Amino acid sequence: MKANWGLVLLPPLVFCMLLLFGSQWVFLRSSFFEDLGIGRLGTEFQLNNYLTVFADPFFFSALTLNFKLAAGVVVCTLLVAYPVAYTVARMRARWAIIFLSAIVVTSFVSIVIKVLGIIILFAADGPMVKTLKSLGILSERFAVIGTMPGVIIGLTHLAIAFMVMMLFSVIQTIPRSLEEAAEIHGAPRWRVFLRVIIPLSLPGVVSASLLLFNVIMGAFVSALLLGGGKIMTLPVVIQRTIMLYSEYGMAAALSAVLMLFVLTINILSVFLVTRMRAASSAVT
Repeated sequence: MKANWGLVLLPPLVFCMLLLFGSQWVFLRSSFFEDLGIGRLGTEFQLNNYLTVFADPFFFSALTLNFKLAAGVVVCTLLVAYPVAYTVARMRARWAIIFLSAIVVTSFVSIVIKVLGIIILFAADGPMVKTLKSLGILSERFAVIGTMPGVIIGLTHLAIAFMVMMLFSVIQTIPRSLEEAAEIHGAPRWRVFLRVIIPLSLPGVVSASLLLFNVIMGAFVSALLLGGGKIMTLPVVIQRTIMLYSEYGMAAALSAVLMLFVLTINILSVFLVTRMRAASSAVT
């Protein structure tokens, strides 16, 4: 007897969707009510929280900083992870399994432990900063933790394993015969990489970048610890609004704005990639 997996998986799917959207609806609903203090909300439906969010430049600067941070992490992670993923994808199967296993093992370590390790390494008196200062690469007053570059470095370190795994599965689907055919016709290695490998892997690169972008836009613990409370991204502002001021309505409005902003970026990115692929198909 063949099991109908659609019926079997339907109840847990409905249950998970209710938990996800039900909790989000309860939280976002509070964004339309006034904060009365000590976590209490008013009973009159209004848009004052959203008007405050869009009128206050502090919240806009936090959202802009959040976007710059996420975009910087995505770019830095791609620059580091793409060559690694390509190298592993073109290795012999035995060596590729070993390297992928090592990458997967690193994901077993808790994010908090990784962040604390980065803080120790890049502290003002840490081994990494001391080494770079002794080599003359860094100035005496340079600090990593509590700065924007420090947060980008730390988040890039946390995201490399994820990006390598995503790009490896994409690059592995590109036939090696296409590279060999291009080289046989006289194309140099760098041209093969730019004209064959990157265009064919572009959809996977966009998907992996959007996934990482979404994660970084909502990153809170790592941004708070690495930023030392000085890098005020929107998730950090939301946490302070709840914990310090008990303004649940305002925090809900900020969360809604962040969610809509990320959703808009994803839709625009998919639209632009679709248009680019359609244009390239029409040209060829």
